[in-house]
Amino acid sequence: MGVFSALTTAVTGMQAQSYALENISGNIANSRTAGFKRVDTSFSDLVPDSALNRQIAGTVASYSRATNTIQGDLNATRIDTNAAINGDGFFVVDQRQSGVGASTQFANSNLYTRRGDFDFDADGYLVNGAGYYLKGQKIDPVTGQVIGSQPDVLRITKDQFPAKATTQIEYSANIPAYPKTNQANTATPGSELLNAGTGFGTNPSTTAAGGTGTVVGSDLTLFLNRSIPGGSVTVYDTLGKATSVELRWAKISNATTTPAPGTPDTWNLFIAENTSATGATVAYRNVNTAITFDSTGKMTLPASGNITIPPMTIGGTAISPATAPISIVTNGISLTQNGDTSGQIDARSIRQNGYTAGTLDRVSISNEGQVIGTFSNGQVVALAQIAVARFNAGNALKRLDGGAFEETIESGAPIVGLGTAALIGGNVEQSNTDIADEFSKMIVTQQAYSANTKVISTAQEMLRDVFNIIR
Repeated sequence: MGVFSALTTAVTGMQAQSYALENISGNIANSRTAGFKRVDTSFSDLVPDSALNRQIAGTVASYSRATNTIQGDLNATRIDTNAAINGDGFFVVDQRQSGVGASTQFANSNLYTRRGDFDFDADGYLVNGAGYYLKGQKIDPVTGQVIGSQPDVLRITKDQFPAKATTQIEYSANIPAYPKTNQANTATPGSELLNAGTGFGTNPSTTAAGGTGTVVGSDLTLFLNRSIPGGSVTVYDTLGKATSVELRWAKISNATTTPAPGTPDTWNLFIAENTSATGATVAYRNVNTAITFDSTGKMTLPASGNITIPPMTIGGTAISPATAPISIVTNGISLTQNGDTSGQIDARSIRQNGYTAGTLDRVSISNEGQVIGTFSNGQVVALAQIAVARFNAGNALKRLDGGAFEETIESGAPIVGLGTAALIGGNVEQSNTDIADEFSKMIVTQQAYSANTKVISTAQEMLRDVFNIIR
């Protein structure tokens, strides 16, 4: 029986090495396949139950050993929608069944892949090179909130991004303690003030001719000579129409020690409504808010630190409606009054939060797995959150065509989220096959296969000798 057993054992050895060579061949064939995970071969001895002093080496069986959790090199592609997972995890994908466009039907099953060469198809779906559709959750571009609780196939359409009316102007500036207006003269106390010998009202909230809170065209030259520019900013109405808002500051009163000790420096802010106005037409409108500073240059009024622009019309466009007024935000910190030799406003920053409507120009993927849209109006917002899943036993996933995997009992349920991993946009993970290593394994496999054939040849000769005995 020993010779015949040797033949059988050698045959199993050849079969095992053939299986190993098949895996090596597949690994080499897919050495340039994006996201491919090589399959190694494990060998296991099969020993028949025998008495302790009659045990034999036994036969051999071969098994595949997955390397799903071994990462391949990352390769930069310069395609913004490509992504590679740097760390543990798999993209969640689905397969198309039928239909096109918005009526496309999917299998509604979660598959998993490391192949991240996603790009848009004609219908706005993100599809990788093997035909798998990326899944995730949409994000409301206006509110930034994730929509839904379960990942679905992502479709990014080039819908117009809606306009947003300006509601805030962030204003950071220093106002000079002594404004060098055209009429200011250090030899004449108070000449830097708006109402110094002019007939302008003395009420800080209605500082203008006749106390109306506006500057009309007939007083425009006088007003410009007794005020200083504060910068300008473009704001938007609800339809996205742009309008330039010009700010102008006028000092109303200086701090006094007598007869009312502690009275602070007081300013008024004016908004240009029609700089070409004449006669009784309104040229500048007072925001009707007394803006005061203490002796250290800190803003003390308004207490909130914010200045509200009243409803007004500039160039035919209504801005700051009562339902959604524009607030000039200083937080009581970014607007100061300190000495400045120039005597002019040092507007360090003027920014607002409105914008016109825009169209999608570019899509990229962030490290956190968000699909980021860049729009023609300059807005950059998150459009979707890519679904990524991890497994406690990632090597126990079942392999499918195209570098995809499906969940098994052995792999455990998916754990949703990136964990400690990160997505690298504009990159694709390459095959984790090492050609040099595969060729080394091929040589060893070939030698082992040849050795098993020698066993068969030897057993054959021994059997021939046995047969010759009876001749």
